[in-house]
Amino acid sequence: MIQPCPQCGFSHHCLCPLYPKLDSSVHIALLTHENELSRDTNTGQILQRCLPYCTTHMWHRKSAPESLQTLLSDRDYAPFIVFPSENSLPIEHVISAVETTDSELGSYARIPVFIVLDGTWQEAKKMVKKSAWLEGLPHVSITASSDSSYQLRRNQDSGNLCTLEVGCELLRAQDNLAQASQLESFFRHYMKVFKADKSGHALK
Repeated sequence: MIQPCPQCGFSHHCLCPLYPKLDSSVHIALLTHENELSRDTNTGQILQRCLPYCTTHMWHRKSAPESLQTLLSDRDYAPFIVFPSENSLPIEHVISAVETTDSELGSYARIPVFIVLDGTWQEAKKMVKKSAWLEGLPHVSITASSDSSYQLRRNQDSGNLCTLEVGCELLRAQDNLAQASQLESFFRHYMKVFKADKSGHALK
């Protein structure tokens, strides 16, 4: 029996040498639902392997995980939840505010950290609704540059993006266009290898 790679998880086509190591200053904190730990379709783990400032924190309903709380308490950073809501700010507004000296936007003039809810859309909504400790954090919204190409899960709602695709949009919003393109190219190949591996053979 062929043993899967302990890193990428594939049995017939190890992708570890192909993971891009991206030069990017974009800070992403993945707030991961516990159900994602058992899903081989999770794409947040790809972001963490490819981006130098991407961290993973397990979601807890009652309080922030200690590792994330340390980040939230650091005054050098300005945390934002990537989640559409009535009061969410356009991502472009937040990015431009980082470089402004306008006193009205002074609270944002720090390094932005984008908290990405790593789970299904249904789980993400519950995470926001049930976690009182998230209530004080501002929301940002992103506009997808294209439709989702994610094909690893069934019954995906139109217009939603997977975690990796959200990361690509955050890269693009901060003018990391080459890095976003490189990550998207790898992801397309990743999905082909994933499907082949599930079928019991290497990608042909």
